Amino acid sequence: MLFPPLDPAFVLSRLTWPADRCDLVLDTDTYNEIDDQFALVYALLSKPRFDLQAVFAAPFHNKRSSGPADGMAKSYDEIARVLGILDVPTDGFVYRGSDAWLPDPQTSVPSDARDELIRRARAQPDGRPLYVAAIGAITNVVSALIEAPDIREKIVVLWLGGHPLYWHTAAEFNLEQDSLASRVLLDSGVPLVLFPCQLVAEMIKTTTAELDAHLQGHSSIGDYLAKIFREYEYAPVREPGGAKEIWDLAPLAWLMDQAWVETTIEPCPVLTDDRTWSRDARRPPIRVAQHIHRDALFTDLFAKAAQTNPTPRPAHQ
Repeated sequence: MLFPPLDPAFVLSRLTWPADRCDLVLDTDTYNEIDDQFALVYALLSKPRFDLQAVFAAPFHNKRSSGPADGMAKSYDEIARVLGILDVPTDGFVYRGSDAWLPDPQTSVPSDARDELIRRARAQPDGRPLYVAAIGAITNVVSALIEAPDIREKIVVLWLGGHPLYWHTAAEFNLEQDSLASRVLLDSGVPLVLFPCQLVAEMIKTTTAELDAHLQGHSSIGDYLAKIFREYEYAPVREPGGAKEIWDLAPLAWLMDQAWVETTIEPCPVLTDDRTWSRDARRPPIRVAQHIHRDALFTDLFAKAAQTNPTPRPAHQ
């Protein structure tokens, strides 16, 4: 058996909200759209609550890429672009991820991200998990789990994927990008906090007017976030009343303050072949986000972004 069952009591203990500083890695398809950049900036600026130890570039394939390898490479470049604005070095901190989707349930996709996640997880002290905030296709994380099932006892995965367990479909971008990896994650028994998109992460919306008031002109990174938001080609953000979801902030919102995200403990769902949820009470427990209070989250993000380097820089392309 690839993933022997973990003790349910142990899993439940890992699903409690962490009161102390969080050792964190971020797995992100950063160039997929524009919400990953907000999450990356928030994770970097939220010291000492988050000790962000590494960033992994995740694959994606949509109109912004020609395939998973190109999507991963563009995500890597976008991570470097954001870190450059914040004067954060990339060496030993940013890692290239998978260049293909999972080929079968027992074969991982080799990558620097896979290997670094295994190394960091195994180095964690007992009783202090490494939080893996995964805000894209789950290929990198599942590849690490397949290659080293023992790290399940060292990590907690926070994944933005799928839709609410009561919804008529589970089909959502992150989940569908690598649906095989999504199924393996859910079958692995790893401690998991799931952040559905429809009606949950969807609540984290903002507008051009709000960003112009609270990000634009306050710092170089604030200018960049406002710029990519305003220029995003797949949302009507410049129209009166137009708003855009910043989905990927959801896992970090729960880690930052449990009062911002209402959650429940549920048996881990089964992902069916037709991309729906099936329920089985015998499955291991997971924590599932039900509702997100967005106001305090954005207040915190805007305040932190305003405190960064205020010196104007040339516009990044």
